[in-house]
Amino acid sequence: MKYDIPIRDAATVILLRDGPDGPRVLMGQRGQSAVFMPGKFVFPGGAVDPEDFNAPLPDTLEPVTWRRLVEDASPDLATALVHTAVRELQEETGLILRQMSEAHFIFRAITPPGRPRRFDARFFLVNADHIANDPDDFSQAEDELSFLQWVTLQGARAFDLPFVTRVVLAEVEAALHKGMPPEQVPFYDHRGPVGAIRALR
Repeated sequence: MKYDIPIRDAATVILLRDGPDGPRVLMGQRGQSAVFMPGKFVFPGGAVDPEDFNAPLPDTLEPVTWRRLVEDASPDLATALVHTAVRELQEETGLILRQMSEAHFIFRAITPPGRPRRFDARFFLVNADHIANDPDDFSQAEDELSFLQWVTLQGARAFDLPFVTRVVLAEVEAALHKGMPPEQVPFYDHRGPVGAIRALR
């Protein structure tokens, strides 16, 4: 098993929206020919690009979110992760976030060895009320994700999901019951041959 595949920093956005049948999240399906997680339903997100380091923080982050981000990342990387989240959401869905000041950092996971791509992904939970345009209009989305849809937490579990996405859905559900920010952020650390789980407090 190869361990020399570089691990890229990444950000994922879990958009949360109230619906008549309970909270809904935005998900889409990766292409069947994608190298990484083909055909899986995922939240919008992607790797940090160099230009994500070049812009100032768009607004003040929720204090606990910022503290937890910089626990294992530099302030520059933490800022870049926020820009990545906003940029990737717009590219993959066409939706524009007005601000990230109330975004909550709820999960972190490093892709295990043996995968064709590896990421150190931070997951942000964001209320869909902060979307600047029509949350049901995906006409400006690029073609990386298809079947974009708002789905209940229970409905999402019926999809073909990566393991980590199922775990994150459970964290979202727990956070909705306990309130925000979460007491701790689970971190699935797979930098070595054996994964470890710890918490960012």
